[in-house]
Amino acid sequence: MTNNESDSSREWAAQAFALLKQKQELKKQEEQELKKQEEQELKKQEEQELKKQEEQELKKQEEQELKKQEEQARILNQSVSETKIEPEAELGEFDEEFTWSAMVLAAQGKKPNQISIDEIDWLSKLKRGLEQTRKGFVSELLDKLGDDPLTPESLDDLETLLIRADVGIDSTDKVINSLRKKLNEEVVDGEEGIKFLKEELRAIIDEPIKNSGKNILTPQKGKLNVWLIVGVNGVGKTTTLGKLAYLSAKSDYKTLIAAADTFRAAAVEQIKVWGERSNVDVISNQSKNADPAAVVFDAINAANKRKSDLLLVDTAGRLQTKNNLMDELSKIKKIIDKKAPEAIIESLLVLDASQGQNGLKQAKSFAKSANLSGAIITKLDGTSRGGVSLAVAKEVCLPIRFIGAGEGIKDLRPFNSFEFVEALLADK
Repeated sequence: MTNNESDSSREWAAQAFALLKQKQELKKQEEQELKKQEEQELKKQEEQELKKQEEQELKKQEEQELKKQEEQARILNQSVSETKIEPEAELGEFDEEFTWSAMVLAAQGKKPNQISIDEIDWLSKLKRGLEQTRKGFVSELLDKLGDDPLTPESLDDLETLLIRADVGIDSTDKVINSLRKKLNEEVVDGEEGIKFLKEELRAIIDEPIKNSGKNILTPQKGKLNVWLIVGVNGVGKTTTLGKLAYLSAKSDYKTLIAAADTFRAAAVEQIKVWGERSNVDVISNQSKNADPAAVVFDAINAANKRKSDLLLVDTAGRLQTKNNLMDELSKIKKIIDKKAPEAIIESLLVLDASQGQNGLKQAKSFAKSANLSGAIITKLDGTSRGGVSLAVAKEVCLPIRFIGAGEGIKDLRPFNSFEFVEALLADK
């Protein structure tokens, strides 16, 4: 082989080697790419399998939650259904309870021929409902005061008792400061002290009511009135709405209910039962997690068509989505403004009296965002914290519009500060 041939062969060999190396590198890259794809595919399959498992687990949890909610709804509906419409109140004995109730009515200017059995019955229930608050507050107060004149020490005791009854710091300060001022000017005996205390407590509760321009909240005839019933779950919001519907219908207002608490499975079914008991139609949407604003939209259409006086809207107390509760209320109000611009809107916060200061915190939170126009105090019976009504009036400046003092359908009435304070201090 000549040198030229040898050089040519080496060149050819070098080219061949380079091509083979290139092929080898390419093959290696292809194998690595293939391996990478296989790994990615395997990872994808694993992720899909994991996602599938998570979805199955989530579905299982949702089924369990739905089953739980359905069971709660069944229990709630059974409880509401088994509670029969109360019979008409009957005249009881001519006893101390009747005498006290009659005297409270007489003090408000009622004449004997103007007193009804229903009024006597309600005042008796209110007095009994505030018994726990009265025991922890008034009885001890009267023991300390007796018939002796008030002293700075007795005012210190009164201050402690007021705070313990969840009257609130601001209300307590106002009452104590007024009493101290009066005590500096004259001698005040126990009976006069109680009378002055009643006046101070009524003044605190009445101030936001007077500022609202409405002594009693009633639907205005000739216009659509929309009352949004708001509050956290567990305070008796849906039950209170049912009782309001009964009270409204009995007062000859054409009433309709919008079941807009669509996020709690029990709520829609529960409000339907209350609607049946009150003989008031309910507008609802059976779809799971239906849009509350859409329910209100349909309800306003129905209310306008039927020329209803009052539309009661049951709103969500908690959302199962990431939506903010106040945003949901804002959406509902926008629908009302659009569909019924002339409607008179009231936003009424339902508060559980037994929650005391927690209820006050709820009121402050809702007042900032929900444009509240009033409060409804429920579950006054069986709690020693009935004084929270004063804290709501003084610290949140909310007029108390209705109070509940029992579980019956008739045990919700328009708020009357005179009757409330007399029942609170009924031992004197």
